[in-house]
Amino acid sequence: MQLAPKSSRNRNIIGGSALLLLLTLVWIAVPAVKRWSEADVSVPLERLRIASVVRADLVRDVSVQGRVVAAVSPTLYATAPGRISLNVEAGASVEKGQVLATIESPEIASLLEQSESSLEQQSMELERQRIESRQLALDKRKAADLADVALVAAKREKRRADEANDVNVISIIDYEKAQDELRNAELAYQHAIADADLFEERLAFELKASELSRDRQQMLVADLQRQVDALSLTSPVSGIVGDLLVSQRAAVSRDTPVMAVVDLSQFVIDALIPESYADDLAIGMQAEILVSGSSYDGQLVAVSPEIIANQVRSRIRFSAEMPGNIRQNQRLTTRILLEERPAVLTLQRGQFLESGAGRVAYVMRGDGYAERREISIGGRSLSAVEIASGLQEGDEVIISSIDQFRGAETVMITD
Repeated sequence: MQLAPKSSRNRNIIGGSALLLLLTLVWIAVPAVKRWSEADVSVPLERLRIASVVRADLVRDVSVQGRVVAAVSPTLYATAPGRISLNVEAGASVEKGQVLATIESPEIASLLEQSESSLEQQSMELERQRIESRQLALDKRKAADLADVALVAAKREKRRADEANDVNVISIIDYEKAQDELRNAELAYQHAIADADLFEERLAFELKASELSRDRQQMLVADLQRQVDALSLTSPVSGIVGDLLVSQRAAVSRDTPVMAVVDLSQFVIDALIPESYADDLAIGMQAEILVSGSSYDGQLVAVSPEIIANQVRSRIRFSAEMPGNIRQNQRLTTRILLEERPAVLTLQRGQFLESGAGRVAYVMRGDGYAERREISIGGRSLSAVEIASGLQEGDEVIISSIDQFRGAETVMITD
């Protein structure tokens, strides 16, 4: 049986359909090929994080982990050599002024007794000297009074001699003798008064010297008494006893650490801040302390002047009432507010800062492409950075890592 040849009409239909299909594929592929030719790299959208540039207030801050420590934790030291007796155990609760330990120092106690005896002796000697001074001063005044009586008598005899000489009933020799006796009496009285005054002045000087010697001995006794009182080590604060640094009945020397007392009523945060923030730190800066999900106001109260292991030690104190659930050596997150910049261009922080060294960003163009831009970064906070140049408000920026773009000028973003 012989097959009939296919009609040319069928062949034309099949060829037209193939051509139409080819044209359709070309029409679909040309834009895609064009897009691929314009981009250096293609990245799926699902692998990217995108954020908008907005104008907002930027608060520069730094977040650090801090350790809760007692604001006041004095250490008691031995005030003199001797043997120590401890009156408390480690961890015991104590009150301010409570005697925690006693040092036995026979040498200081003996010196105090000797000084007290010497002070008593000097006080008695001073009183005896005062009595003798009054008696000697009285003798001098008595001599002055007798000289005054002799002067009065000589003046009376002089008046009698003057009257007798007026009526020529006394010899010249007797008259001159009366004058000489008056002169002698005046000189004797003047010398007696001067001698009494000078003697009283000398006695006052000697008494003052004795009083100064007695006062010096009193100060020595007071100082030794202070040393004896200091042998009883008292707690300067109310709190608990920390570590005992010596054993019971141990022999200690002067300035040997004995024990620490911890005041649990006031805590501070001891934090280590990275060296890069050292120039921005200043005492008085505000801080936020996170405790069990709640935020408490704080203040930076101390900054170390030295940098150790690329870190700066600082202390942060609670500004208001402390929470009641914190404990010694507890780890807390603290946010220190360094600076506030109002109404600046900001962008959410992301890995693009590290991968682009803060100088490169990729901005979405709206046609499925992202283009590379040179930027500069200003201040930084925990959640955002300030855009100093290179971007505008409303720009859509890729904030995920840009390492995958390999420095391309244009990147195609696929669905």
